[in-house]
Amino acid sequence: MAVHKLSPEELKCRCDPRRLNFKTTADVMPLEGMIGQDRAVKAMEFGLQIKHAGYNIFMTGFTGTGRLSYALSAVKKVAGGEPLPEDWLYVYNFDSPGEPLALSLPAGKGSAFCRLLEGLIEDLKEAIPKAFDTEDYERQKAAYMKEFQDQRHAYLDELNKTASEHSFALKRTSSGFVTVPLVDGEQVSEKDYASLEQPVKDDLEKKSTAVQLKAMEITRRIQSAERGLKEKFTELDQKIAISATGHLFNEIIEKYSDFPKVQRYLEALREDVLSNLGEFRDDKEEQSFPLFWLRQQSKEQADLRYEVNLIVDHRETEGAPLVYETNPSYYNLLGRLEYENRLGAVVTDFTMLKAGAFHRANGGYLILQANDTLAGIQSWEVLKRALKNKEIRIEALGEQYALTTFSTLRPEPIPLQLKVIMIGNPLLYQMLYYYDEDFRKLFKVKVDFDVEMEKHDHNMDKMAGFIAYHCEQEKLRHFDRAAVAKTIEYSVRLAENQEKLSTRFNDIVELLYEADTWAGIEGKKIVQAAHVEKALSEKVYRSNRYEQKIQEAVEKGQILLDFEDTRVGQVNALTVIDQGDYQFGRPAKVTASVHPGRRGIVDIERESKLSGKIHDKGMLILGGYLGRRYSRKVPLSLSASLCFEQSYSGVEGDSASAAELFALLSSISGIPLKQGFAVTGSINQNGEMQPIGGVNSKIEGFFYACRKRGLTGEQGVIIPETNRDNLMLCDEVIGAVDAGEFHIYAVTTADEALSLLTGREAGTELADGSFPSGTVNAAVVEQLQQFGKVLRHQKEQEEPRE
Repeated sequence: MAVHKLSPEELKCRCDPRRLNFKTTADVMPLEGMIGQDRAVKAMEFGLQIKHAGYNIFMTGFTGTGRLSYALSAVKKVAGGEPLPEDWLYVYNFDSPGEPLALSLPAGKGSAFCRLLEGLIEDLKEAIPKAFDTEDYERQKAAYMKEFQDQRHAYLDELNKTASEHSFALKRTSSGFVTVPLVDGEQVSEKDYASLEQPVKDDLEKKSTAVQLKAMEITRRIQSAERGLKEKFTELDQKIAISATGHLFNEIIEKYSDFPKVQRYLEALREDVLSNLGEFRDDKEEQSFPLFWLRQQSKEQADLRYEVNLIVDHRETEGAPLVYETNPSYYNLLGRLEYENRLGAVVTDFTMLKAGAFHRANGGYLILQANDTLAGIQSWEVLKRALKNKEIRIEALGEQYALTTFSTLRPEPIPLQLKVIMIGNPLLYQMLYYYDEDFRKLFKVKVDFDVEMEKHDHNMDKMAGFIAYHCEQEKLRHFDRAAVAKTIEYSVRLAENQEKLSTRFNDIVELLYEADTWAGIEGKKIVQAAHVEKALSEKVYRSNRYEQKIQEAVEKGQILLDFEDTRVGQVNALTVIDQGDYQFGRPAKVTASVHPGRRGIVDIERESKLSGKIHDKGMLILGGYLGRRYSRKVPLSLSASLCFEQSYSGVEGDSASAAELFALLSSISGIPLKQGFAVTGSINQNGEMQPIGGVNSKIEGFFYACRKRGLTGEQGVIIPETNRDNLMLCDEVIGAVDAGEFHIYAVTTADEALSLLTGREAGTELADGSFPSGTVNAAVVEQLQQFGKVLRHQKEQEEPRE
């Protein structure tokens, strides 16, 4: 192919406002759906429909492509038609207090259960004291007491009779009965007892033992009677309590007959109430107790047994839940068990269990950002564990690292049925897929967002609908069709392809906001094309301070660049400086120095460790091209050095490999290169020009530098032919091209670019491997041959003579 000099019309894809069939976006139907992401939409629809385990979704793509907004809208649409999940409650476990029970009820019924149980406890507190405050109860209790006292008196009379028969009297002490011997009916003192004859003492000791044994028997019988009395009291209390509360419990237990686990809990609660009736009865004497407040606090803690912790309540939920967790920490995902200080001790109970995102999203959908999840301590691990085990088990993070030694609660796990939608970038997806064996099992649906879409009338109409939607949603001024056309052109510029539109909708929305603001500053009711251009220019101005400093240095000659005449071994290359929010092109002088030798090509950037791997690869390819083109008959006998002048930071990429080649060939051949040209493009070993990135920024950067030093009409940029479709240049460059002050050439091969730079034919290789006389390539071969002769002569001079 011949060198193609590009016309102004080829430098930018313009959007003709007349192609848009509306006056303003007020006439356009707002578009809420996704634009230009057919692959992603189909994958998302599939992922939301399949309900099997492991088919969670990973949405991959670059920031600003609308992944989150689409995920929220798509999931909301599906979730709205799905059934509500169950409410979940934690209650006291009467059999194992350290392991709270998890109960489930239909959506919205959990709060009703809480109210019923609260009402039940209040009814019990009212009914039980009333039931015991009756004459019948006191009469029955008194009868039991009288029966016990009569029995006790009978036992004591029996003991006294036995003692009297054995000539002993009984004295009752705090530790039991004490026997006192009798002589002639009189109690014997210790002094008198000591003066008794030994046979009398022995007889008394024998009788005392018999009396003591009888006393022990009577004591046991009295204690047994006391236990019987207590049992009768307990039976009486429970009989009274059951008659007073039975209907209360029966009613609520029958109400939950379809929920066996709830019924078992209610039955255990009834047994606990009957076993702790004292906590429900009024005790007026207790209020005068000196530490009544402490006992009252203990009673309040005991009352916690009858509370219900409703951790998931779906009263207000419509359809399956959708949760977007913005801070996916360990506890925010899993839930937590809180603690509080009571009288200097750290305590907890089941009412301090708090729900996490897993609980709230259970039965529905959970959206997470991959970066945030992976950054959280143990967040990724707890997510995988929950999905694999299909349960939510609340545990303290310290237990994972054995950092806590105090006892804590172990709540019953809750079954988990959840679909996770993870949003991340392509690099994260690849790393997780290859290095985390669980990832591919848990996230089987990939939703891949593209950064561009086809630029046809249908998508441009959708773009207008997208703008109309944001004008309605965000209360922006509507855009006229010329402003919409400018916005579409900006989208093409973002895509860097004349046949594509960008799907980086975040950048486009920013432009809408800023154009609306400038229209407001000017007092306009409609956003016009001038406001869009103003927004773009001001956005650049806010970020291009560094670019302007470089341009000033070029103008003052502090950055040494030539834009006129010719130089040997020197060419203008084009680089891009990316500051994150803004990128711009910067011309760079590339120089080559060549002399006879055998070191080959030395890249000063690589030797000084200022180059990246791709740049180094480009240099090796350059060496391969030289060897293939010029060393078939003559060895490549040279030492050459290449350098990016005034470059003090890293250099990466191969887009300057063509420029480095031309500087090297110029230095070898001695043929000067035109300094009014700048070159960008990578080269392969066959000498073909390959496309590069950032072509618009590079061309504009060189144009601004030329304009600072003065446009001559001879200046221009040489780009690969394959970059033609990427051109979306600013109007200043296009105006200069139209006026003949600046030129842009597209080339296919290195020879075509070499001819432009030297003004001479590069030279096509002949059948015998030589090149036509007078061409650049012939001069290169000739000089290489000369280098070879010099080296052979040096070798002959160095060889010893006989």
